[in-house]
Amino acid sequence: MRLSLAIILLAISCISWADGIVVDKVYHPYVVANEHELEWRLSSSQNDVGNRLAQQFGYGYSFFENIAFEAYIIAERDEADDFKVRGYEVEMRWMLTEQGQYWADWGALFELEAEEGVDRYEASVGILFEKEFTRTSLTLNALAHYEWGSGDNETEAEFRLKYRYRYLPAIQPAIEMYASKNFLGIGPAIMGVYRFDGQKQLKWEAGFIAEVTQTGKDHTFRMAIEYEF
Repeated sequence: MRLSLAIILLAISCISWADGIVVDKVYHPYVVANEHELEWRLSSSQNDVGNRLAQQFGYGYSFFENIAFEAYIIAERDEADDFKVRGYEVEMRWMLTEQGQYWADWGALFELEAEEGVDRYEASVGILFEKEFTRTSLTLNALAHYEWGSGDNETEAEFRLKYRYRYLPAIQPAIEMYASKNFLGIGPAIMGVYRFDGQKQLKWEAGFIAEVTQTGKDHTFRMAIEYEF
């Protein structure tokens, strides 16, 4: 636990590396054994430079009781308003502690992304943290990214936070925050879980994040749907 805290503090102190941030997903540190997952994510960003629309389609499976793998196809709308595949990503989530085993729950995240048609790659590593306080939960992600290939090599870091109120399983309002060197965004979010028979469940979430430290327009609407079975 002390090592994990040290890694989080180090990642936060290195946020000065980053030159930007993409509002994405706050990861929880949990893995369910032998679980399949279908996931769709949407991100729509608007700023003074222009608009960006991106979608991700993923399939995942928990091969082990504490490790899950997921593969994504990433698509974006280009300058000509054509929607094209931009890249591919593989992801591994590792649940380091059992839920409720210690004062807080811990996990790790590893990602590798390749851009379509370009010699450009990105590797990411992160520490995932979650702590419950009565009917509320605090989730933290500290992530570091390294990009290489064509163009300059870059090292970036970012920090994500979600504080949610577990009002009902299907309705859980939250506040989210995303931070890097040149970006600090915060805004409302909401998520929910609808459970079917057995291990089947549908998760959904949405959020609206606005940049709060700079003048001008810079906000992102994001949403995601996951079907787990």
